Amino acid sequence: MALNGWATRTGSSKDVSLTRQQIETMIADGRTIIIVDGDVLRLDAWLKYHPGGEKTILHMVGRDATDEVNALHSIDTRSRMARFSIGRVDGRWNNFLPPIQGGVFTSHIDQDEITANMKICDSTEASSQSESSASSPIFDPIDRTSDFALRGPGGPSFDLETSSISSLSTVESDQHHEIPKLALKDAYTQKEIDLDLAKYPPLDATTQDDIVRRYRTLHNRIIAESLFECNYNAYLIELCRYTALFSVCLWCLHLGWYGTSGLFLGLFWHQLVFTAHDAGHMGITHDFTMDTVIGIVIADFLGGLSLGWWKRSHNVHHIVTNSPEHDPDIEHMPFLAVSHRFFESLKSTYYNRIMKYDSFAKFTIQYQNYLYYPILTLGRFNLYRLSWEYLILGLGPKRGPAWWHRWFEIAGHIFFWTWFGYALMYKSIPTAGDRILFLLVSHMVTAPLHVQITLSHFAMSTADLGIHESFPQKMLRTTMDVDCPEWLDFLHGGLQFQAIHHLYPRIPRHNLRRTQKLVQEFCREVGIPYALFGFVDGNKEVIGKLRDVGRQAAILAECQKHVATKSH
Repeated sequence: MALNGWATRTGSSKDVSLTRQQIETMIADGRTIIIVDGDVLRLDAWLKYHPGGEKTILHMVGRDATDEVNALHSIDTRSRMARFSIGRVDGRWNNFLPPIQGGVFTSHIDQDEITANMKICDSTEASSQSESSASSPIFDPIDRTSDFALRGPGGPSFDLETSSISSLSTVESDQHHEIPKLALKDAYTQKEIDLDLAKYPPLDATTQDDIVRRYRTLHNRIIAESLFECNYNAYLIELCRYTALFSVCLWCLHLGWYGTSGLFLGLFWHQLVFTAHDAGHMGITHDFTMDTVIGIVIADFLGGLSLGWWKRSHNVHHIVTNSPEHDPDIEHMPFLAVSHRFFESLKSTYYNRIMKYDSFAKFTIQYQNYLYYPILTLGRFNLYRLSWEYLILGLGPKRGPAWWHRWFEIAGHIFFWTWFGYALMYKSIPTAGDRILFLLVSHMVTAPLHVQITLSHFAMSTADLGIHESFPQKMLRTTMDVDCPEWLDFLHGGLQFQAIHHLYPRIPRHNLRRTQKLVQEFCREVGIPYALFGFVDGNKEVIGKLRDVGRQAAILAECQKHVATKSH
């Protein structure tokens, strides 16, 4: 969906055509540059105010982010991005590898020329700001004086000849330097890449551009069929279900059936998460403030979890799905590993720490197919930890449109532990044993939710096919859907349509089943396999994947033991 009318609103300098070398130079100098609909956006000032977290933007630096931006943002938000435009690119844009993913950039012009160009852009930007419309709930006015000032020449400098190595994908590198790369490449990694290259459409520009064109056509068709419109009657039914579950919980608590009460409280939480997920994606009212309030009330006040943490993590997941180094949703070391690449003690760009493959991990990973379900029964306790870490450390935006979220969420957590921790557990349950029973049952019964969340990705590919793979192909390659009868949709809460959700995250979940047929038709047209498994078969796929990785861990351990023995 194009952002029309930028030139008329923002001034002639925004129409300047920027070359690839100029953009690479700006990125080498530390600028945050992305491409959306051919427009070059400089997001340095917005980075720390982005409600979805800065990591989502950093993973798009140097890339054409049109489809990712359109998928995750409303029309109003996208139109407001015009104020960050500093020019345009001509023709098809070939992606760079973002710095956060290891991309290396070099300057191609003198620093004086960069400074002159940036001053022109800044002065024009300042004048265009005075002419822009009133602030929106997404892009509030912010101080640009310091944020948009040119950074000194502190960016990395490299002695490269014609282009940055950041413009080459892993796959391209293998194709051009097959012999030396194959000698270095891990056999399992190469096998996974080869399987994906054989199974999915080729990565040449013509094929990927056709996939993108058809994907955007499908987007327009979905809009025409009103599938982005929310069915509020469906949420009325959801509200009745939530009320019934919580009422049964309180009634059983009154009768002294503490285990049964905990069961229904867990079911209440299980169902609530689905609506919090919808609100986090602005899939209910499509209004940023309204959906945020709905989401925080559900997640924080009623569930004791942080919606802000979830959005920060989940948006990155949507951008770099199933990437071992970058996707927090598959980074569960030292307990679970869905790829042998975790044996390398990878550094997580999300958590900014090394995921150590230590002696404890070497033991647990070998048996992870047996530990998978027991670990997930404790998943909710880990979500508390992550939520508290996010709120206590203040990892969310402190200014901009989301500045108030942290304080509203903290109030929500105080409210939650008052009604759950004090009123229910402490005041209503007489003995310590019954309190522990109530706590464990209510939390462990939410395990199916964690199974549903991991099911759609754990069994899918974690291979990196490079920077030229299109957004829709990558989402379909790394995500599976779960086949279930329509009457069970309430139990899955839309998570059974994760492939469709990853293509169009803002579609309300009650419309995903209707959208499924359109996506299946799209997959047939472009030749992308649509992964669809029954719930039982999907679990078998996940357990099989965990077993395979566990075997690889065992083989590696035996090899290391053999080498150590021979060295002595």
